[in-house]
Amino acid sequence: MSSALVSGSRTPLLPDIYKPHKHSETPTSKCSPEWMKENPVHPAAETTQIPTESAEPLRQRVCVALLREGCPRAFAQMFSLLQRWDAADPHALRTLQQRLASAETAETHGQYGEAYDNHMFLARFFTEPEDKWLKHHFIQLALHSARKFKMDSGKREAEANLHMGQVYLEKGQLERAQEHYEVFYHLTMGRTWQDPSGRMHHSRSCEELQKLFTLLGQRLLQAQDYTHAIKMFNEAYQMAKESGDRGSEGEAAYRLGLAYQSTGDQKTAKQFFSVCMEISTILKNADSLGRAYEAIAKSLERNTGKLFALLFDS
Repeated sequence: MSSALVSGSRTPLLPDIYKPHKHSETPTSKCSPEWMKENPVHPAAETTQIPTESAEPLRQRVCVALLREGCPRAFAQMFSLLQRWDAADPHALRTLQQRLASAETAETHGQYGEAYDNHMFLARFFTEPEDKWLKHHFIQLALHSARKFKMDSGKREAEANLHMGQVYLEKGQLERAQEHYEVFYHLTMGRTWQDPSGRMHHSRSCEELQKLFTLLGQRLLQAQDYTHAIKMFNEAYQMAKESGDRGSEGEAAYRLGLAYQSTGDQKTAKQFFSVCMEISTILKNADSLGRAYEAIAKSLERNTGKLFALLFDS
């Protein structure tokens, strides 16, 4: 949903919650098990019991409603978010109110899987570029909930770490992304978990780590730290092989060959270029095959140059 940062002064966010209000008398807390049982949350119907005829601004009403309903943690989260988020969309505010209240109710009763689902719903709800920080915030909350949920053998925790890795990757914090991707990798090892498209989670973890190690290797090459760069490219190659994606394996072999080539180790570089050539031939990838041939030719040329230099020096 679209939003903007708060700037300048504004009227107080909250009125006096103890001020008499014709809608404030609620016999049962909406965060209580009794109320939730009688009024189940339906994901397709994001509605609340906010009094629409009130003259109070909607931003105030959603905060006050959470307090009156007995959801102090949800109120604190909402209030904190609204200090930074100048929301004006009633649907977004009401969705946020309901999901935060539902998550708090679930946590209160130890239903951390349900809390995770509510936080992930909100992470997916905010899709606009300017709302990216909101998405990141709710992924972090989802991870906290997932770590407390022990009934799925760590599947939700694995998925939350995947999302957190993506968050840090978007921010350019590669080492932090690596931490979460590696947790995702280890939690999915030996598991048959799949995403909604049928893709294996463990294969996805290998792919994400392969991409990350490649980025780390490229950064180290730019810094001329060839030893650690080769280590990162080798890690990327191993992840590509484990993923089972032959195309990715060929590309990773090619990049590792280039890394060795940049250090002057033409013999090892040629070995990995040959791996790329073999895979490219099997996959009938003409572009990749052409690049591998060209890279091998350069290695042979440099080796020939070294041989002539040795002959003339002697």
